Formats: sequence, structure tokens, C-alpha cells
Amino acid sequence: MKLDILAFGAHPDDVELGCGAVIAKEVSKGRKVGIIDLTRGELGTRGTAETRDEEAAIAAKILGVEIRENLGFADGFFTNDKAHQLEIIKMIRLYRPEIVLCNAVEDRHIDHGKGSKLVSDACFLSGLVKIDTEFDGRPQEQWRPRLVYHYIQWKDLEPDIAIDVTGFIDKKMEAVLAYKTQFYDPNSKEPETPISSKNFTDSIIYRSRNLGRLIGVEHAEGFTVERYPATDSLLDLI
Repeated sequence: MKLDILAFGAHPDDVELGCGAVIAKEVSKGRKVGIIDLTRGELGTRGTAETRDEEAAIAAKILGVEIRENLGFADGFFTNDKAHQLEIIKMIRLYRPEIVLCNAVEDRHIDHGKGSKLVSDACFLSGLVKIDTEFDGRPQEQWRPRLVYHYIQWKDLEPDIAIDVTGFIDKKMEAVLAYKTQFYDPNSKEPETPISSKNFTDSIIYRSRNLGRLIGVEHAEGFTVERYPATDSLLDLI
């Protein structure tokens, strides 16, 4: 299956938090979108790997993506080496996306920056003809996505591009809150974490509103890019 967009996250819920509204919007336009999680989030303070599996499946259904897979890398300990790169290359060559979305280039959680560089490097390597990979016993052809965009997470990094997601923030929040073990619940007996506070959940909305304000729309999601953003016409910019 060829996808238009393939979004990677170091942990289940990274994609929803970073670019859930963009995904919902593109799906509504008929784009084929997939999600690949690098780890099962097994080191998370709240919940378990099993509950994260269940929550990720629910969130994927809410967003309407074509596929969601988990590569089972070690949470907290995966590295940007040949073995991990090859596993991602296999996914890129399997789904042949035009655009890849991935973690923030710099962030509070060490897996986010690591995952960002790992996926970015794999996107480049995937286009090299002399790197051989197989999937289900069949050789794969090289494929390099046209664009790699990095969504913004804990840190308020300055975006290079902002996407109008007005009308899709509710769908994003529905997908985010599918991770019931992770986010604010006044009745939870689990330990508190930086993302379990009401302030954090509220911040998802007010950050999208603030970025939207800056570009003259109701809500927006921001990305940093690896090459200059380009447009066919000045009139295409809002």
C-alpha cells in the first residue's frame, strides 16, 4: 500500500500530540496516512505497554489512518545505528510515502530528539540503491520521501511552517484523550507526570490557538523543516 503521509513517533501518543489535527485534516481530504510507533512506551510511569497498545489502536481508528504499526524498539534505549535504521527503511520502502512526519528535533524526552534524527537519517538512506532490504522475503526498491517535517512537542520551538487545522482540533483531542492512562484524570491513583496535569491537557488547545492567532486562523500546528518551504504562487500563502 502506498501512503501519502507516514508519521513516526518515538512513543504511542507522540503523533497525536504533535500533528493529530494535520493528520485528521489530510484524512478528511482523502489522503492515505499511516502511523508507525518506534516503541511501546513501556517505560512510561503511568499505564503499561499493553494499555498503550490498546489506546494507540483506538486513537488510530479515531484519526482514520490506513495503518498503524509498532517497531518494538526499546523505550529509552534505542539508538541511531544501522540495525534500527534498516527497520525504518523497510517501512519507508514498504509504504513509499511522499511526506514523512517525525518527532521534534530537540525536546525534553531524550527519545524525541533521537527518534527525530533516526527517522530523518533513514529517510535519506532509504533512497540509496545499494542498501538492500527485504520485506516478507521479497526485495524492496529504494524510496526517498520528498519531504521530512518535524512536529513540535514539549518545547516551544519556533516553527518553520504552520498549518491551518481549524475544525480539526476536536478530532485531535479525541485521539489524544484515547490515551486514558496518560493524561489528566482527577480520579486516577497513578503517580503524577509532566503530561498528566490539567495544565498540560489545556496547553494542547491554547498552543494551537496561539499559533493560529499568529497566522490569522483559529487553530494551527507547527513544524520545523529540513529544506526551504516552497510554494507555487504567493497567492497560495494564507
